[in-house]
Amino acid sequence: MSEPISVAVAAERLRGVDRIVILTHQYPDGDTLGSGFALCRALQKLGKTARVECADEIPEKYAYLYEGLALPTFEPEFVCAVDVADSKLLGSLESAYANHIALCIDHHGSNTAFADELLLRADYAAAAMLVREVIAALGVEPDKAIAECLYTGIATDTGCFKYSNTTAYTLRMAAELLDCGVNNEMINRTMFDIKTRARVELERQALDSMRFYLNDRCAVMLITNAMIARSGAGENDMEGLAPIPRQIEGVWVGVTLREKKDGSYKVSVRTGNHADAAAICRLLGGGGHLRAAGCTLPGPAEPAVETIVDVVRRTIGG
Repeated sequence: MSEPISVAVAAERLRGVDRIVILTHQYPDGDTLGSGFALCRALQKLGKTARVECADEIPEKYAYLYEGLALPTFEPEFVCAVDVADSKLLGSLESAYANHIALCIDHHGSNTAFADELLLRADYAAAAMLVREVIAALGVEPDKAIAECLYTGIATDTGCFKYSNTTAYTLRMAAELLDCGVNNEMINRTMFDIKTRARVELERQALDSMRFYLNDRCAVMLITNAMIARSGAGENDMEGLAPIPRQIEGVWVGVTLREKKDGSYKVSVRTGNHADAAAICRLLGGGGHLRAAGCTLPGPAEPAVETIVDVVRRTIGG
């Protein structure tokens, strides 16, 4: 694995090409989308042809990120992934792009270095922070639209600045984005406060499913396709469920298992100071951050739960 490149080199690579596709990860969140659309807008301001691609439908609540943005069809000469730790996270786009990704901009320490070149800062709270530095190195002054994309990425990956990954630099960067006219009240309310009735119903069912293990230090919440169907919830309603088990007093490791269409389970792990979420998920072929990580397990639900609880037991004892 070659050493990660600098922001200046990443900007130089982007400056030297004209037709750029920006890839985001499946099950898109605020950071991958905010990073992707901010970079796309900046490149278009430089006169370049650029678009963002995602394997999954982008939730409607993120529509303001691409409002008024042209996303043309073209054959790319350069492919860049943002906030993508592994090519497997590209979902259905992997087969088309995995062997053609020239640059990855990421903040996951578990990044598999799948791109030709990697711009990585594992100490940054969000990939959007790195994208902000790249945009500055490109000589683009962020307008309100770019700033709102970047702010969305930072705010969502810090839990509205309450997670331990929030640093003084994170807050300074967010403050600079506010100076660009960001409507932070709208973004924070949209990302963290508003829930559909279907989401509330799904959350109720998920809470009913919660079980406790290892002397109540591990809480596991299950979200099945049947629950999703009964609630009427859509993809827009899924974000923000993963942190719930960890919010319970006394829980060291919170686990959320969400059933995928093929019957396997997307596992999200959230931890406090007593455990390393990325270390837990690495044992199951996944990865992520110290306090938030993920992996995939085959179904059915019961053995999947047994598997993840056993790994948590080996990690924290019990």
